[in-house]
Amino acid sequence: QVQLVESGGGLVQAGGSLRLSCAASGSISSFNAMGWYRQAPGKHREFVATVARIGVTRYADSVKGRFTISRDNAKNTVYLQMNSLKPEDTALYYCAAQPIATMRYDYWGQGTQVTVSS
Repeated sequence: QVQLVESGGGLVQAGGSLRLSCAASGSISSFNAMGWYRQAPGKHREFVATVARIGVTRYADSVKGRFTISRDNAKNTVYLQMNSLKPEDTALYYCAAQPIATMRYDYWGQGTQVTVSS
């Protein structure tokens, strides 16, 4: 069982930056992909970004060009660099891991809150 712990959230003004971290209790190199999702109040959880084991990345259109996902297998950590933040980026951000065996995001962290003020 892998545990994921997010950190780095906070309150920032529009146009600012934050870097989220997701520390895994085990090796992330064994997962097919690591991803970030977010959920704003009153809305469904939505995809933000993912990085595959081979390094390929994919982003939601709403964050493309502003957010960058990366992984450090040696540190078992995934990052989400968020630049040019907008008030609509305000949400609880979750890290998730996708095992090769299931190809689903079976492991989730507790989330870290990001609030962007206008």
